Amino acid sequence: MIYPTLFRLFLSKIDPESAHHLGMFAIRAASALRLTKLLPKIKTTRVNAMGLHFDGAFGLAAGFDKNAVAVRALGEIGFSHVEIGTVTAIPQSGNDAPRLFRLKKDRALINRMGFNNDGAEVIAARLKNLRATKKVLPVIGINIGKSRVVDVKDAVADYEVSAALLAPYADYIAVNVSSPNTPGLRSLQDVDSLRPILEVVIAKSLGKPVLVKIAPDLSDEAVIEVANLAKELNLAGVIGTNTTISRDKLVTPMPEITAMGAGGLSGPPLNVRSVEVLRVLRKNLRADQVIISVGGVETHEQLQERLNAGANLVQGYTGFVYYGPLWARSVNKN
Repeated sequence: MIYPTLFRLFLSKIDPESAHHLGMFAIRAASALRLTKLLPKIKTTRVNAMGLHFDGAFGLAAGFDKNAVAVRALGEIGFSHVEIGTVTAIPQSGNDAPRLFRLKKDRALINRMGFNNDGAEVIAARLKNLRATKKVLPVIGINIGKSRVVDVKDAVADYEVSAALLAPYADYIAVNVSSPNTPGLRSLQDVDSLRPILEVVIAKSLGKPVLVKIAPDLSDEAVIEVANLAKELNLAGVIGTNTTISRDKLVTPMPEITAMGAGGLSGPPLNVRSVEVLRVLRKNLRADQVIISVGGVETHEQLQERLNAGANLVQGYTGFVYYGPLWARSVNKN
């Protein structure tokens, strides 16, 4: 109960992006000081998927640790897997600030970060050094996206560069074609555009599992088309879903939402659609293909709901902001 009070009295008064950096510093410092080792062991349901072993079904979605600077620490506080990124072939600073907003009444976020990251070459070197420590790590997913300065027509070659640089250090690779914050990116979810991207990533993956991450705003018919493509290309699975451009059924007053501007909405408002997409995917993918369900998960009960609906793994992000550093343990704990 300490964190909600701290959030209400202090952290919620800080600019969201500054609060994020402060939180990252605190998590890394706690790990460096070995304070995370003082946390009691928890019982979790272990998962085997994609030929990988996960110490629990719940992991951290892409977007929190964009540059792979806190992977080990995030594992130590309860995430069974950490999906870093989104990483682009070319380093980029992202969109202009402010670009991250809290909708506290909805326990939601709007972000238009724009894939700010250090670039595939730098992050590959960072992960190489991390792997070389031989320390215990969570499963590491690497989420890759299109560089903003690269035209959509040249996206295949751009993804190829990222995949080739990062595959040696990934446990799995997630192909992000669904963020609403890079112009033209979502057009790549069309199966004719998506196929060559996935083919080149698979070719450069060194045999690592490859998944595609899709938007909640796709129609069920479009979700089925992606599932069919995943079967055709023998993808390891699908991640559903990314953030939404919808602003429906929010408690936050619309003038406040409008003032925040464009961006992807995450948190509990995605819960219903995320489960719908999960059910469509489970019905249309092979039984051996993995679904990582993302969007609106806050509790262990919701985690179990996703698993019962056919997810193999579940991820969260926004709940971390509202519930604090022990949140993953509460979700993963049996």
